[in-house]
Amino acid sequence: MNRDKIIILGSGSSVGVPRIDGYWGRANKNDLKNNRTRCSIYLKYKSLNILIDTSPDIRSQLLKNKITKIDNVIYTHDHADQTHGINELRPFFWKNKKKINVYTNKSTAKTLYKSFTYLFIKKSKFYNPILKMNIIKNKFFIRKNKNKFFFEPIIVSHGDTNAYGYIFKKIAYISDCSFISKKEIKKLYNLNILIIDCLKFKKHKTHLNYYEAIKYIKILKPKKTILTNLHSDIDYKKLKNKLAKLTNNIVPAYDGMKIKI
Repeated sequence: MNRDKIIILGSGSSVGVPRIDGYWGRANKNDLKNNRTRCSIYLKYKSLNILIDTSPDIRSQLLKNKITKIDNVIYTHDHADQTHGINELRPFFWKNKKKINVYTNKSTAKTLYKSFTYLFIKKSKFYNPILKMNIIKNKFFIRKNKNKFFFEPIIVSHGDTNAYGYIFKKIAYISDCSFISKKEIKKLYNLNILIIDCLKFKKHKTHLNYYEAIKYIKILKPKKTILTNLHSDIDYKKLKNKLAKLTNNIVPAYDGMKIKI
């Protein structure tokens, strides 16, 4: 039985749905698929257990999905909704009995070092650092035993931030994006699955809206697309019905969604 999979741990925007003050916006609170935590995904491939981003909700996300092993973490960029769950990685260090490898670009690494120094560098005689930083620029692979998982980073604009998306196994994950250059678009053809930012219907300065996401999908023509980073402006059922009128190959993400690799 093939157990290789992706789990979308969180499919919500930076404040989640509902917001911390209980605001649901246009999302129907009675639909469980509108209950969205901050963006993060889990990759299971043979003996490898990989996170992309550690959202502030990562503890509850992993518990809910009964994920008990993490040995590598990849970051897309340094914003709080992608990184501030990093301290929750400590139990996996205790279980692994070795540092957890972290992969990201130089800019994000600098922020992580500054904000979470104690996780990388020994600052106290009572606590050991738990993470090992790996700076990436080009294609790289993660290995465990005889198993390898290859990744290709792509650079996308996220407002005035350069964020990474990742391509692996003919799947692309682009959670935070407002623009993709022609150079990077060339890397995104012939995908089986595209998981891409779709914050709102209205235009936004730092994220793709629905119409911009659809425009990229029409250019790239992936076999299947999943829209993620959904704000409270978007109701799951209404978006699903809107997409169904367009195509059967685009669907909204929801927390706990499983995708076969």
